[in-house]
Amino acid sequence: MRTAVFSSKNYDRQFLQPAATAAGHELAFFEPRLTIETTPLASGFPAICAFVNDQLNADVLDRLAAGGTKFIALRSAGFNNVDLDACRKLGLRVARVPAYSPDAVAEHAVGMMLALNRKYHKAYNRVREGNFAIDGLLGFDMHGRTAGVIGTGKIGAGAARILAGFGCRLLFYDVAQNPDCLPLGRYASL
Repeated sequence: MRTAVFSSKNYDRQFLQPAATAAGHELAFFEPRLTIETTPLASGFPAICAFVNDQLNADVLDRLAAGGTKFIALRSAGFNNVDLDACRKLGLRVARVPAYSPDAVAEHAVGMMLALNRKYHKAYNRVREGNFAIDGLLGFDMHGRTAGVIGTGKIGAGAARILAGFGCRLLFYDVAQNPDCLPLGRYASL
């Protein structure tokens, strides 16, 4: 199937092209994001592949359908940028990524916490400049600190498990309590 890939970067080409070739699909990569102005790029393509900042509102979808598009593949789990009612009316089928690795996202979030706490970004820049002074670079122990987790779905629960492993006291907030989090901490008001 011929597919127009919008908002594409080099890493998209690197990973999508081999998979498409193996499956017998032809991809055309476009760097611009999908907007009303860029819909002519999709003309004649039965499928388009969109990312999170691409616009898939009713006007864009009308033009895509008029140009022959029948299928929209999203490179994201979220689909809040897609007018699903318009898709139904136009007979456009939509597929999305069912989920990302919640553990990978939780690990990244905790990694960002560590980077900010230990000021890795500042230390990295200093070392590149040959400055090995530690002034202003000291962080604090996470062990024994209280960490708040807002949202205890799969990602929040994963972050909670990691933070519990550091010895943090945990407070949670969510509209629905996750029983898997209860042994790790307690729920509190926001």
